[in-house]
Amino acid sequence: MVHVREYFRADGTRVRAHSRWAAGGRREMSVLAVIALVVVGFAGTTGSGSADGPSKQRPGPQSTAVYPVKFRDWDRPRPRPTPTVSYPIPWDRGH
Repeated sequence: MVHVREYFRADGTRVRAHSRWAAGGRREMSVLAVIALVVVGFAGTTGSGSADGPSKQRPGPQSTAVYPVKFRDWDRPRPRPTPTVSYPIPWDRGH
């Protein structure tokens, strides 16, 4: 929206501050509103009924999880990491 400040016309008439649509904004908003109405209209009609009729019930979701969760080789002892070198590395090399 475009905000128009207060101004005076050439004949001296005072025009109060107001807001108005930008050029082409009203048409764009009406097109957007029509598209939204079409989407809402189609969303309300699809998937509400079934081909077998309303008397058949669809099965509900069922849990397929197995508890407690166990990972392969979870209880197997892990090998300890071995250092790649066996001598101490002097980090203070600047002296």
